Formats: sequence, C-alpha cells, structure tokens
Amino acid sequence: MSDRITAKNITDNEFFYGHKACAGCGGSLAVRMALKVLGERTFIALPAGCMSAVGFNFPQLCFSNNAIISTFAGTGSIITGIEAGARALGLKDYHVLGMAGDGGTADIGIQALSGAIDRNDRVIYICYDNEAYMNTGIQKSGLTPFGAKTTTTPAGKHIHGNVKNKKNMFEIVAAHGIPYAATASIAYMDDFIEKVRKASQVDGPSYIHVIAPCPTGWGIPADRTIEAAKEMVDCGLWYLAEYYDDEFHLNRDPNEFTSVSDYLKSQGRFKHLSDEDIALIEQGRDKKWEKIRAWN
Repeated sequence: MSDRITAKNITDNEFFYGHKACAGCGGSLAVRMALKVLGERTFIALPAGCMSAVGFNFPQLCFSNNAIISTFAGTGSIITGIEAGARALGLKDYHVLGMAGDGGTADIGIQALSGAIDRNDRVIYICYDNEAYMNTGIQKSGLTPFGAKTTTTPAGKHIHGNVKNKKNMFEIVAAHGIPYAATASIAYMDDFIEKVRKASQVDGPSYIHVIAPCPTGWGIPADRTIEAAKEMVDCGLWYLAEYYDDEFHLNRDPNEFTSVSDYLKSQGRFKHLSDEDIALIEQGRDKKWEKIRAWN
C-alpha cells in the first residue's frame, strides 16, 4: 500500500487553528497542511510576518505543537539551532520546520537560509509566498512580480508598479546543491502535500516554495484565493518542479497556457497594466519556459 498522503486521506488532527488570519489567507492554509503532513513531533519557527502575527496572540497560541517566533532575519539559523539541540537531547522521530514569508525568505532571511543549507542539517524550510510584505502594509519584496502595485511601488503615469522581476529563489536555493527543493501552489494541494512528505524524508536540508495568495494584497475576493493560485500556474507565471540528485525535474507542463491577461486583470494590484505591459510579461514567461522545458 502506498504511503502517499493526499487531501482525501490526510489526518483529521489539527495543529494550527483558531488563528486570526484574514479570510481567504493562503499562507495559513500552507502552514495548516504542512503541519498535518509532518505531525505533532514538529518544532516550528516562524519569523515576524503574517503567520507569527496571526498565530501567536496572547494568551492564545494557535499551534498545538512546539512553536516559536524567530527573529525576522534568523529563521534559518534558529531551525539549525533547534535541530542541534534535539540531537543533543537524543530525540527521535521529529521534524524541524521553518516557515517564512517572501520577505523573510528572499530578502531579510536569505543569509540565514543560505547558511542553514551550507550546514547540511536535517531541517525543512518552507517559504509561503504572497508576493509582498503583507501584514505591514503591502510593501514590495524581492518576490513581488513585475508590474504589481504595492505601497512602495505605486502605479502612476510614468511607472506602472514594480519595475523589477520576481527573484528566482528556487534556483538560488538549488545552486547551493541542496538535497531537495521544490516549488508548489496551494491550488495543487496534493502536489504540495507530497512535496512536504518528500522533504520530511530527506537526510539534510530541504526547501519548498509555495505560492499562497493574499486577497488583501492581491486585490481579490476572499473566496478566490485557490482560483488565483491555480490561474497563476495554469497561465505559466508559476511552475511546479523539484530539484534533487543535482537535477531539475518539471512536474507539470501545460500543453496550452490559459490567459495571462485574464489572470492579471482579475487582481486589483495589476488593473493598471497596459496591453504593452502584459505583452512584456508574456514574453518573459515564454523565455522562462524555454529554459524550464529544457530540464526534461
């Protein structure tokens, strides 16, 4: 019998509940499902960000396993310290997990993450990517996509939102020679669940980068979170892949992409984009997919 976990047979036990996240929060779903896969004997560290803000509300702790708020920059170093302590105590059958947002991963936390990979400790790091610093007012991060309107990249007459492209954290992490890394989306939940399970079996560090939309920052209704995450994959602006054995592996290759324009125009943060802006985004997607498809 397969040990594959799916959304249909995953445990009914809850390890993250009663939190104060906004309606439709993609990040909270990513945390909830990751902990369901990893189970009660998981030590989790979360830096300043959406999930620590909504999960640690004195006197209520929304985690039923051991959880701690890390420094904003130190998630990678803190989880390796937790892992070293667990080994020193002779603990068995446990997981050490760090979960940070896009800013806490690609910007403020990238140095500590790089060091954690270099130390080769048995830790799991998951970036829940909502593409901006959401809980502090929707400021641009290194993972904010081109053209997105944020409070620090406003859309005006001369500049149409963010002028930089999204940082490629998946390939940056893979360049370390990490044993396992993957991209995921909360819209493709069985794929995400399976990748968390794989990460839990790695004898060394692992990294998962999961797209987790924020209705508030993206300018979408709360009931469109999953749909938006799915459209991002289906239109080719995000891809599902893995890195292991020093090779990239594409998990899903759409025969035909859905409309990039429809995906962008359905979100408040992109409504200002011109046809020329959208054409430029499509060109970037096609160039990226030429490289991605070469993996296989």
